[in-house]
Amino acid sequence: MIEKTPAYMVELDRFDIAILEILQKDNKTPQRSIAETIGLSAPAVQRRIKRMEETGTIAANVAIIEPSHVRQEITVFVEVEMHSEFDAAHDESKKSFAEAPEVQQCYYVTGEVDFILLVVVRTMADYEAMTRRLFFANKNVKRFRSFVAMDRVKVGLAVALNSTR
Repeated sequence: MIEKTPAYMVELDRFDIAILEILQKDNKTPQRSIAETIGLSAPAVQRRIKRMEETGTIAANVAIIEPSHVRQEITVFVEVEMHSEFDAAHDESKKSFAEAPEVQQCYYVTGEVDFILLVVVRTMADYEAMTRRLFFANKNVKRFRSFVAMDRVKVGLAVALNSTR
């Protein structure tokens, strides 16, 4: 994993933002096409992309898979409340959530709960097995609450960049 540069040290100009906007829509866009679109040379685009990858601005280049096409059709949002958030058990919980293959996203949050997890599984039996492993076996988990998604209205990871200009 690439070590991330602190956000205050990353400076992006209008060309960087334009590149990011294009790559968020399709990161397989040829650099020559990006260059033509934003008015730079292909080598300049290549250097900028490399720099943004090295600083962690571009965190990953991945394929986004449609869960139903791989029979992972159940999406569950889970609120998790812990007994304590100030000990090693809390850090161990973070680690176990991050390592669980069913957990697509995990956020440590403020408010009444400590974590919000986005989980994708094939069956409810798979979800139950995950809850036993991650929640019931974890003595620091006080309670958890599940919300099963009925429809995927909007799914994405794009960051709104027009507000950074």
